[in-house]
Amino acid sequence: MEIKIVKNRRDFRDFVMLPWKIYRKDPAWVPPLISEVEFVLNTKQNPFWKHAELKLFLVKKKRKVIGRIAAIIDKNYNQLQKEKVGFFGFFECFNNYEVAELLLSAAKMFLHENGMEIMRGPMNPTVYEECGTLINGFDSQPYVMMTHNPPYYPQYFDRFGLVKAVDWYAYLGEVLPEPPKTAEIAAKYAAENYPQVKVRPMQMGIFDQEVQKIKEVFNAAWSKNWGHVPFTDDEMKALAKRLKPLAVPELAYFAEIEGKPVGVLIAIPNFNEVLKHLNGRLFPFGWIKALYYARKIKTARLVIMGVLEEYRKMGVEALMYVAAHKAGYKLGYKWVEASMILEQNNLTRKAAEAFSAKPYKTYRIYDMRI
Repeated sequence: MEIKIVKNRRDFRDFVMLPWKIYRKDPAWVPPLISEVEFVLNTKQNPFWKHAELKLFLVKKKRKVIGRIAAIIDKNYNQLQKEKVGFFGFFECFNNYEVAELLLSAAKMFLHENGMEIMRGPMNPTVYEECGTLINGFDSQPYVMMTHNPPYYPQYFDRFGLVKAVDWYAYLGEVLPEPPKTAEIAAKYAAENYPQVKVRPMQMGIFDQEVQKIKEVFNAAWSKNWGHVPFTDDEMKALAKRLKPLAVPELAYFAEIEGKPVGVLIAIPNFNEVLKHLNGRLFPFGWIKALYYARKIKTARLVIMGVLEEYRKMGVEALMYVAAHKAGYKLGYKWVEASMILEQNNLTRKAAEAFSAKPYKTYRIYDMRI
């Protein structure tokens, strides 16, 4: 076996395409769009790399690629968090611990040589993209922008000496004709006691202005969350551009007071229901399948629900949730996943459980002193 740095287009293609070999017999794996993976890893196009460094590694055996990993240094993260943390991500390998050890050692050495003191991951490439290793819930397909991996990954990370940094949960709830009673009671309390709070759906006609409002609420409401780094303007615009084709205005809501946004809820259709039929490609004929299967999507993922700190515990979350739930039911959605919810975020976890959702998948991020 040999480990090498990705230096050319062929190596890059091998890096991107390796999961198709590893997961070819895994019915729970959903092939991502190849173009999407290439964009995320493109240091010239993805604005994240304006403040971050990337190094890609492959393990080969007799010219066959059998493992991959990325080493990442996010300068904005370290400056904000006042740490010297380097990340590993995009980890994939066949069921062979020696391969995993080679990969993790290469990332560790690169990060150490560049002054980092902690290796953390998996991050693909940040906490607000795909991140974490699935440690339970392997038998069901992931929702859009969520990870999936073989059960042996967490075993390999433990064996290498990585330790748990934090766990995240995915909650699953059924979209019934009426919202859960607890949600309706909380929404009624908010409407009666805080009539100044107005909830409205996203307006696609002024999409760019709406994205700016999302960014303002998101960066403020998540400022104390574990691993948070504010989105730059360019990052938020790029993410919004990628997600705009999935946007359903009836599933995205703002809570406002006198026109000022104080809360935001965004759910998106679970496009993985479509991706599982495309094998990573929209062209030349994948778009026809995409149009067909997009009309059949019955699940959604709640990706953002946050309220500015001074307006929490007023029932604002319930107002937005009830509006989205009713709209989702009318649109024919059957299930909704709320993810990812930090294990220490007791307020949101209790809210998810009060709204009749149950945890069904756990994702772990690991640390190691280097």
